[in-house]
Amino acid sequence: MSSSSPGSDSSTQRETATCPVAVSRWERIHAYRLLWWLGLAVFVLDQLTKAWISATLPFPTYEPPGAITIIDGFFYIIHVGNTGAAWSLFSGQATMLALLAVITLGAIYYWRGALELHKRPVQLAFGLMCGGIIGNLVDRVLHGHVIDFLDFHFGDYIYPTFNVADAGICVGVAIYLIHSLRNPPA
Repeated sequence: MSSSSPGSDSSTQRETATCPVAVSRWERIHAYRLLWWLGLAVFVLDQLTKAWISATLPFPTYEPPGAITIIDGFFYIIHVGNTGAAWSLFSGQATMLALLAVITLGAIYYWRGALELHKRPVQLAFGLMCGGIIGNLVDRVLHGHVIDFLDFHFGDYIYPTFNVADAGICVGVAIYLIHSLRNPPA
C-alpha cells in the first residue's frame, strides 16, 4: 500500500482479500505504543530528576562544596541553567528554541509515514527524542532555561553539562542514524 502524502500513515487502513478496511483511531495509537511509552518515560524521568535537583541544590551551583561529588575529579551533580541549545548554542533564545521544539514535534507527526514510525527501531529512536524534546520544552516555558545537572570532567576538559532529556535526544538521534544507515530507503 502506498501513501499519497508525507503525513499519511500506512497503518490507517488494513487491506483484506476483498477491500481495504478502516483502522480505528485506537488501533493507530496502539501501533505507536513503544514511541508513546518511551517518550512518557523519558519525560517523567527528566522532570523528576530536575525537580529533585531544584529541591536539593541552590541555583546556580557549579562546583564543590555546593555540588554533589559522585566520582571526585570526574562526575558531579550540579545545578545550572542553559538558555541555549546543546553546548549553549543560541544562548538567550529560549522563546525561539521553544518554538523550534513545537515545530519539530509537529514535523515528526506530519512526516510519520515517511519516517517509518511504524517500525519498532524508529519508534525507539523517536520515543527517546520526543520525550527529551518535550522535557526541555517544559523547562523553557516554566523556567526560561533548561535545568542541567550532569557534569563530567575529563582531565582539564569539562564536557557540557546536560540532563536526562538531552541524553534521550542524543541516544535517539544515534539510534535513528544507525537504523537509517543499515536500512536505506528502497
